[in-house]
Amino acid sequence: METGSITGYIDVAQVVLYLFWAFFAGLIYYLHRENKREGYPLESETPGGPTVEGFPGAPPAKTYRLMHGHGERVIANNPDRRPVKATPISRAAGSPLQPDGDPMLDGVGPAAWAERHDDPDLTLDGKPKIVPLRVATEFVVHGSDPDPRGKPVIAADGQVAGMVTDVWVDLSEPQIRYFEAEVAADGGKRRALIPAGFAKVDRTGTIKVQSLLARHFARIPALAKPDQVTLLEEDKICAYFGGGTLYAEPERQEPCL
Repeated sequence: METGSITGYIDVAQVVLYLFWAFFAGLIYYLHRENKREGYPLESETPGGPTVEGFPGAPPAKTYRLMHGHGERVIANNPDRRPVKATPISRAAGSPLQPDGDPMLDGVGPAAWAERHDDPDLTLDGKPKIVPLRVATEFVVHGSDPDPRGKPVIAADGQVAGMVTDVWVDLSEPQIRYFEAEVAADGGKRRALIPAGFAKVDRTGTIKVQSLLARHFARIPALAKPDQVTLLEEDKICAYFGGGTLYAEPERQEPCL
């Protein structure tokens, strides 16, 4: 037998090739299974309809260790079991959903939000990442930029919806994330956050918001703590403004032509 031969029909190179094929097949199986970690099994749009999982099946729940000793999170497939507060406009599969209540608060369509952790996003050293300037005293509004603090917030209907009281910045990526404004609510006043992506600051510092009307500012999701915003609160706030781009006025849901 030649060098490297094991028997008259099998040699080392052949064995290595077969092992590579086996490894590669296992890798494909593993990746395809991990690809089903979110969104599987597929659920039917018809209540009580069949679910589809396919082969290979979805993997079991996975445990993630959180940074800074904040414990663990167990994530299972399709963890969001909230009822959809909308009804299909017809019985045909794939029909558009018609919101049942207030779509801007019920999490429908562009106002949908994810069940993120109700904890603040943290910097590498374990501090809340997004904080107001009254906390991040080492940050300032650059002198060449307009300072919106003390300036009004103008809604899409041209009405004054509130007054800016502070600016929230990202400590990891120095930039403005939110504008804090004092808005009317239940006969009084309260603080609310306006995502910077939904606000336009003019040369005077006045903020204009096109996604909401003045009356909608009273229902902006509130914060549990005045100087801290959690991941879940961020999702709800941004979803509220995102939903306003479609649901704030009935005309916005109509075709352009």
